[in-house]
Amino acid sequence: MVRERKQSVKPHSAPTPQEQGESGADSSGLIWGLNPVLEALNRPEQGVHEVLVLQGKAGPRLQEVIDLARSRGITLRFVPAQRLGVPQNCRHQGVSARMAAANYLPLEALFGSASTSTPPLLVLDCIQDPHNLGSILRSALAAGFSRIILPKERSAIISGTVAQSSAGAISHLQLCRVANVAETLQALKERGYWIFGAVVEPTAVSLYAVDFPDATCLVIGGEGKGIRPLVQKRCDQLFTIPMAGGFNSLNASAAAAVIMFEIARRRPARNNP
Repeated sequence: MVRERKQSVKPHSAPTPQEQGESGADSSGLIWGLNPVLEALNRPEQGVHEVLVLQGKAGPRLQEVIDLARSRGITLRFVPAQRLGVPQNCRHQGVSARMAAANYLPLEALFGSASTSTPPLLVLDCIQDPHNLGSILRSALAAGFSRIILPKERSAIISGTVAQSSAGAISHLQLCRVANVAETLQALKERGYWIFGAVVEPTAVSLYAVDFPDATCLVIGGEGKGIRPLVQKRCDQLFTIPMAGGFNSLNASAAAAVIMFEIARRRPARNNP
C-alpha cells in the first residue's frame, strides 16, 4: 500500500452558501432571549451548539450567559445584529443560541470494544452546507460508517435541516465534535488508525489502488477549500477518485458516497459495525 503524502485538494463541491454564515448553521433550532438561552445552558441535555451575543451589549444576566457558555466549552460568538439570525422585530435581548438536533458523544465512545473489529471512522472537515452534511450522513450509515467526527468550528450543526436531509440517519449514528481535527487525527493514529484523505489532484493515488485496512479513518474536506492544510499533514495517504476525461466536479456528498461504498465493498461482512 502506498503511504507517501501527496499535495491535497478536496473532492470538489459547490460554494458554501453565504446565508449559512461562518458557522455554516441554518436557522432551524434557534432560540433567543435571556431566559430561554439561560434555561437551555443550564440543561446540558438541551444540546446548545453555539451562543451568539450582540456586539457591545452588556449586563449581569448577559454576562451569566457568556460565562456559562465558556465554562461548558460551547462556541461563543460576538456578532452584529444582522448575524444573530433572529426574526425581525423580536425581543432578542442581545442573545441567541443554536440547538443541535442530536447528542454528541466523547471521542472514546466511538471506538469498538476489544472483542470486536476496529470500526471505520469518518471525519468531515468543515462541511458547512446542512444539505450536504445530511446527504453524507445518510450515505455513511448505509455504507457502514456509523461513527462520525465533526469539528466544533466552521461546520454545520446537526440541525433540523440536516436531520431531514439525512432521512433519519442521524438517530442511528454516533457523532462526536472535536475542537481540533488535526490533533484528533494524531490521537487516532496512536490508537492504530490509518488516516486517508480524499482529494481531486489528478496525480494522487487512485481510490481503487489503495489498500484500506480495518482501522480506516476517512477524511472528507469541506466545500470550496477542501481538507485544511494542518489536517492534510496528518493524513497517511491522500487519494483521488479517477474520472473520465479529467472531469472532477463531484460534490462533497457524491464523492463521499462513492468512496465509502468502495471501502465497504472490500470489508468482510463480519467486520461491518
